[in-house]
Parts: sequence; structure tokens; C-alpha cells
Amino acid sequence: QVQLVESGGGLVQPGGSLRLSCAASGRIFLIMGWYRQAPGKQRELVADIISGGRTNYGDSVKGRFTISRDSAKNTVYLQMNSLKPEDTAVYYCNARGGPTSYWGQGTQVTVSS
Repeated sequence: QVQLVESGGGLVQPGGSLRLSCAASGRIFLIMGWYRQAPGKQRELVADIISGGRTNYGDSVKGRFTISRDSAKNTVYLQMNSLKPEDTAVYYCNARGGPTSYWGQGTQVTVSS
């Protein structure tokens, strides 16, 4: 059974940093990544990483967020720096590598002073 367990969300002041983690179990995935959804908005790509290391970022986070992957631990990380209030959202881990896409339960990130 596939499970994605996220951790690392919370409340941070503007300009601060957070690190999200997502540990996958049950199988190995070709692509792992992060999406986010703010109230009243559609879910959007934050970043994803292919098993070979190629990364892809949403335009709004380029230069501030870094995605990485530990294949031995089957875990993906999202280092978020220079956080802005508009980064406030529920962040979801995503894993895929075939016809099925899996989602974590979501972790809240709130950027506020």
C-alpha cells in the first residue's frame, strides 16, 4: 500500500524559511514533487524532481525554493526560503510514475507577521 507522509509545515514570518519532507512507502516513484492550494485558488505545481535529478519549478518560487530527493530514504524535500505571505497554502506531496498519481494528506504553511 502506497503512503506519502508529509511533515514540516507551520507558521513563519515573511522572509523566513521552512523545510518540508515527504516520505514515500510502498513503491519507488519516477517523479516526486510538491503542489500547493490556497483558499479559493486552484492547486498549482510548486516543484517536482525526476529520479535522475532533473527539477522543475513553478514561476512564483524560482530562486527561493529548492527541491531535493534522497532515493535511499524514498523521501523528497522542499527547502523554502524568503517566504512571502502569498506562499500561504496547503502543500501536498505528489508521487507518480505510471497511470496513477498519489497524494499526501497536505501540510499547512502560513506566512504571516
